Amino acid sequence: MQIKNNILDTTKRFWILIVLSAFTAIAVAACNPDNFKTNAAQAPQLVTSILSDPKTFNLALSQESPNIFGLTYEGLINQNPITGKVEPALAESWQISDDRLRFTFTLREGLKWSDGQPLTAEDVVFTYNDIYLNEAVPTDTRDGFRIGVNRKLPTVKKIDDRRVEFALPEPFRPFLLNAGTPILPAHALKEFVQQKDQEGKPVFLSKWGVDTPPEQIIVNGPYKLERYDTSERVVFRRNPYYWRKNSQGQSQPYIEKIVWQIVENTDTSLLQFRSAGLDSVGVTPEYFSLLKKQEKQGNFKIYGKEPGTGTNFVLFNLNKGKRDGKPLVDPIKSRWFNTVEFRQAVAYAIDRQTMINNTFRGLGVPQNSPITVQSPYYISPNENLKTYDYNPEKAKQLLKKAGFTYNAQGQLLDAEGNRVRFTLLTNSGNKIREAIGSQIKQDLAVIGMQVDFTPLAWNTYTDKLANTLDWEASLLGLTGGLEPNDGANVWSPDGGLHMFNQKPQPGQKPIEGREVAPWEAEIGKLYVQAAQEFDEAKVKAIYAQTQRITQEYLPFIYLVNPLAMTAVRDRFEGIQYSALGGAFWNIHEIEIVK
Repeated sequence: MQIKNNILDTTKRFWILIVLSAFTAIAVAACNPDNFKTNAAQAPQLVTSILSDPKTFNLALSQESPNIFGLTYEGLINQNPITGKVEPALAESWQISDDRLRFTFTLREGLKWSDGQPLTAEDVVFTYNDIYLNEAVPTDTRDGFRIGVNRKLPTVKKIDDRRVEFALPEPFRPFLLNAGTPILPAHALKEFVQQKDQEGKPVFLSKWGVDTPPEQIIVNGPYKLERYDTSERVVFRRNPYYWRKNSQGQSQPYIEKIVWQIVENTDTSLLQFRSAGLDSVGVTPEYFSLLKKQEKQGNFKIYGKEPGTGTNFVLFNLNKGKRDGKPLVDPIKSRWFNTVEFRQAVAYAIDRQTMINNTFRGLGVPQNSPITVQSPYYISPNENLKTYDYNPEKAKQLLKKAGFTYNAQGQLLDAEGNRVRFTLLTNSGNKIREAIGSQIKQDLAVIGMQVDFTPLAWNTYTDKLANTLDWEASLLGLTGGLEPNDGANVWSPDGGLHMFNQKPQPGQKPIEGREVAPWEAEIGKLYVQAAQEFDEAKVKAIYAQTQRITQEYLPFIYLVNPLAMTAVRDRFEGIQYSALGGAFWNIHEIEIVK
């Protein structure tokens, strides 16, 4: 999974990332809007926007969206976001042994990297053995390949220039889908993996940062990086060596250039889209009515209006550990956060329907599960799934049961007389998320809690979440997909995105005294079992149990699932919208016709 920051969605089955914000727009200081109106109308290019700068051009080290990799890289296979079927990509075919322990992939003939060098089985073996499966490289991708209770990794070997064999320690149901993990260039990166810095770490960890000249970033996807201007724009150019061709033998993609403008205000995105400075914009609930009225006049169409595939939630820092002898979380507050009745009370105190009506303008539904609604493994509330309809009185009863009391002013106190007050963080610049945080502050005040809601700049925010672990509560989101095992790095207690009780990552200071709760370990165990099971009915039953546990113990307090919508100019032909893939998941097939 990935940290979510919705963008031009070209789904390539990356692991789930944290979602930090939505579509944004052209920065006024970065360019003249009239110039981009002319360019967007005349050049064979697609102009859209993102809310924040890319954080790295090193795919293996990326944990967030937006990132460039959906446009620049492909794996051996793809999963069609509309049909859910596995489709060939860099591999033209594959074979699976009868015992399901060996997968043999055959690459297409004549594959090349963006610099014209051949793409062969050597690149596949390098990508897996030297990067994804290399414990010296701190990549979340590895969590998706850990197999069984012992979390063993597959072995990968080259058969010949076009064939690669993966050997599994035991049958692993999601493995074929995992083969969609992007392939990286051995000729450009291998020497840096082998070289060590002064600390004994691979030099690779400092390569391909955002300061790397674009021409040095070697890719295999439909587009290559052409230019990056910090805080202004990212520009992609069609990769002339991309492998796809249409039925007439014409090279794809058809669109020559893609421009992402960078700005930190979603209102500006609406302004620039309406003035034709952008070709596409994410349609947030506050903009829907206005844009819907202007579809015909503005020569665009709104696609979607189905539940999104990601999640939005509040989480508390449940980590009881210490660094350098200092608790990560104030012990007083840690006791609150680790009390399940406290978390359940917070869930009952949040008025989701008001959130839907006001913040989402009715364009959303309550969210009760970590699994994507479109997944065959999702269960609804009528399948014995606990839900938390707004009930502040029940919240107060739960708190009193857990030993909390109220003073004469209606303020909530713990058993030792400490007032319940904590800080709720989120990323700044996302109006929707800031509105949600403001409402949560008001809702929790009704049950006597004082919430200090604090939006932070992206870099500061992610540093607290992933590095210092110096935070109390957070408002966040994750991307989603059809296969729940994509979230193994969230639900495994040792996973790289197990953020509510984070284990220190490679290179970070150790944590003393970290504890894993029994329910927390059980979820991780069930995810392992689901990956081992091939009977679909049993798989669904296992994932149903994980959803019931998460809703009982609330490591994440789920909020609202907004309807996914994107507005796109009429001059683009070939849009096949899906909530999972977005408007441009098939970017190679989309043409400019006007």
